[in-house]
Amino acid sequence: MKIDRLRNRDRSSRRLAEVTRNRKLVINTAALMLCGVLAGLAVAAAAFPALAMSGLAAKAGADSFEALPSELTNAQAPQASEVYASDNKTLIARFFDENRRNVELEAVSPIMPKAMFSSEDHSFYTHKGVDAKGIARAFVANSSGQSQQGASTLTMQLVRMSITYTATDNKAVVAAGEDTTGRKLREARLALQAEKKYNKDEIMERYLNIAPFGANTYGVYAASQYYFAKLPKDLTLPEAAMLAGIVKSPTQYDPTTTEGYEATLERRNWVLGQMVETKSITAEEAEAAKATPMTIKAKRSPSGCLVTKPNDWGFFCDYFRRWWMSQEAFGGSEYDRERRLNGGGYRVVATLDPKTQKAAKDNVEQRLKTGNKNALMVAAIEPGTGKVRALATNRNFKVDNPYDPQNKPSTNPKSKGQRGTYPNTTNPLITGGGGITGYQFGSTFKIFTIVAALEKGYPLDYTLNAPQRYPSKYSGGGPTSSCGGSDRWCPGNDNPTQAGIHNAWTAFGRSVNTYFVPMEERAGAANVVAAAQKMGIRFLNDDDARRAANKEEADDWGAFTLGVSGTTPLDVANAYATLAADGKHCEPIPVQEIHEMGGKKLDVANSRCNQALDVQVARAALDAARCPVGDQSAFGECKGATEPEARGRIGHPVAGKSGTTDSHRTASLVATTRNLSVAGVLADPDWAETTADMSHGIVNPAVYETLADALKGKEVKNFPPPTQKMAYGEQRSIPNVQCAPVNAARSTLENAGFRVEVATTQVPSTCPPGTVAGTEPEGRTIENGLVVLKISSGGAGATPTGGPPPRR
Repeated sequence: MKIDRLRNRDRSSRRLAEVTRNRKLVINTAALMLCGVLAGLAVAAAAFPALAMSGLAAKAGADSFEALPSELTNAQAPQASEVYASDNKTLIARFFDENRRNVELEAVSPIMPKAMFSSEDHSFYTHKGVDAKGIARAFVANSSGQSQQGASTLTMQLVRMSITYTATDNKAVVAAGEDTTGRKLREARLALQAEKKYNKDEIMERYLNIAPFGANTYGVYAASQYYFAKLPKDLTLPEAAMLAGIVKSPTQYDPTTTEGYEATLERRNWVLGQMVETKSITAEEAEAAKATPMTIKAKRSPSGCLVTKPNDWGFFCDYFRRWWMSQEAFGGSEYDRERRLNGGGYRVVATLDPKTQKAAKDNVEQRLKTGNKNALMVAAIEPGTGKVRALATNRNFKVDNPYDPQNKPSTNPKSKGQRGTYPNTTNPLITGGGGITGYQFGSTFKIFTIVAALEKGYPLDYTLNAPQRYPSKYSGGGPTSSCGGSDRWCPGNDNPTQAGIHNAWTAFGRSVNTYFVPMEERAGAANVVAAAQKMGIRFLNDDDARRAANKEEADDWGAFTLGVSGTTPLDVANAYATLAADGKHCEPIPVQEIHEMGGKKLDVANSRCNQALDVQVARAALDAARCPVGDQSAFGECKGATEPEARGRIGHPVAGKSGTTDSHRTASLVATTRNLSVAGVLADPDWAETTADMSHGIVNPAVYETLADALKGKEVKNFPPPTQKMAYGEQRSIPNVQCAPVNAARSTLENAGFRVEVATTQVPSTCPPGTVAGTEPEGRTIENGLVVLKISSGGAGATPTGGPPPRR
């Protein structure tokens, strides 16, 4: 019995040895055959008929291996585009479909490549792209019913992922991952060529940048950020091992779930064991790493402008995205442009200035906190470049959830059931678009009448006798603004004290409606509208756009000078910035640099400017615009201001204007320096006809304090003065008509080339009652200027009006 047992043991040993020899033979034979196929030798399949066992010979006969692609398309996997503030370090947003950002191998911890090749491909640094013995070994194991083994090298995996990213449709994507002999042959051929083209470090770098790590995270940079909140250069041994293990099956190895955590931990420890086998680490280092707790941050990087909490630059980010989607340089359709943004890996340096943005947001919140139904909106833009430096409002940039009781209904009583834009909204309130057509900015629009009048040859000193109500030539009068019940428009001033003789300086400083309407008549309303367009005012409302485009309708748009057209804070700030830049208008732009992944700088980020106004016209209009905000013109002509606090608070030469609409439905202010232009408006975005009384005490300080804060430490730049001719025109001496009869005085002055009006009230003088006591102005005025005859009421001791020395 003992002898029989020994004989049986001996026979078993011989059978085991024979099986082992046969298995090695099959492996070596298959490996040799595969090498022949991969070398493109047609005789290999015939010389080694056992190749049929692997199924590779069938493919080699049907499609010559030589006919398979031999060049790996150097496709770039989609990468996140990153947008930084103007300081080039403050991250504003990341846009991606797949969260990925390429890094060079030098920027990755040296332990990470060791973990990866230990996990995926032990012979990575010795094979030439294809591990023939590994393929044969996997074939034998899989054919014998053992656990399934992969045979793809790390290079072949890179090829497969690259093919996926070069696929032009879903069918090609599916084919790239099919478990077929044809696909494997193609990968093998391309892997051989890849190894000829790139060295091992370059292949490893590409692999680490393209590999999937789960949770929509691709590449080692995004994975390091997501799982550990650190850069890949700071990865530790256990962290690198964990990431390397996830690549095998990102869905199965998900450490953010309870079940996945345990699987990932087991996988990490397995990788550490593999690293010992490849002699990447010692057994002691592996044990220490296995004992290290696996701590997961799982901090997802948000995509786009929406974030989990309110932020100060969400509305700017949205403005940037809308701008990008309008640029044909990024594709012929919005779909193409979005793909480029979400996968192009651009590095964008935006124009948003963190200091200015903080100043704007802080000042907005200080005057009107988020949650109020009224919106306080502020925009800042740089003259001469069009760079948008800040966009702020008292809203959270966030999708409105109608089921959240915090979100408010629309303030418009006619819009029952509709949601309001507060406190959360993603509507472009400050910049317009997407259904936002803007707000009325009132008297800020009077500047366009000044510009049009200057272009027509009217100097700033052109005087008019502005009555309390003016019977204009325009139609469109309403119940309170018509002339005697007719359709004729008869606008009035807010305050009777505004009536009187004015030039552009005093009329703009005190915002005299009945000066600007007749000036609009002289300059031509269509020309006033055209001036606004040249300076940057867009007509977002369809009715306004139609009227502006039709000269006949535009010429009857008398109320335009009073700011009845809808516009945005950004457009108004840009219009006044055009003046501050000596008439150079620049299209508002949210970017100052855009770099492709390879580092190439794109021209699409360049400022887009044109000389919209004559330099002297711009300087003259700006000189008048210094009056309303408490500054003084270059000629000392300012008398009165609608916002006198601005100049003192800003501390720089400043120009601008406040604006108010009928019934105070909006209140606005714009203030510009040579460095920065800021405009703001207080309005109800949900109800243009609001019954609320919008206060300048809220919007005005929000604007000028923003400008003051942004300019702290900046160089003070003076406004260049206009020429004497732009200010005063051709001066003529006024004939002395004191004590002359009215008709005779009128005839004398008209013959001298002046326009003549007679004052309706009399003044004491030594001249006989009913005769001319003097003129307004006195001494000199512009050619074709207005001269008002003051009528004497007599009275002993009264001093006749004399003529002062000419103005220079």
